[in-house]
Amino acid sequence: MTFIIKPLVTEKMTKITDKTSQDRTYRVKSKKGEERTKKATPVYGFIVKPEANKLEIKKEIEGLYNVTVTDVNTIRYAGKRSARYTRAGLVKGQKNAFKKALVTLKEGDTIDFYSNIQ
Repeated sequence: MTFIIKPLVTEKMTKITDKTSQDRTYRVKSKKGEERTKKATPVYGFIVKPEANKLEIKKEIEGLYNVTVTDVNTIRYAGKRSARYTRAGLVKGQKNAFKKALVTLKEGDTIDFYSNIQ
């Protein structure tokens, strides 16, 4: 059973992926003024089915993209209600609820969503 609906390729998610894909150097407060480097662990986002759990998401990402997943964070979003006035009167509805998964990969691994576009 497939749990991944689609990858998140938005401006916000692309900015997060680019930010986490770079090695960071930061200073540690000490007498010596040491500098340490934090290795890059890229984060990618996916829209998944609401009934999917973290282990199922991890297994499916590793199988589809041939990468090693170190961490999976999930966020549930409720469906938002909407109403609009039309010529026929008041039309009420609700958008679908969905679940977002933020997947952290092992350093050095990447996912290219555009590799199979012709």
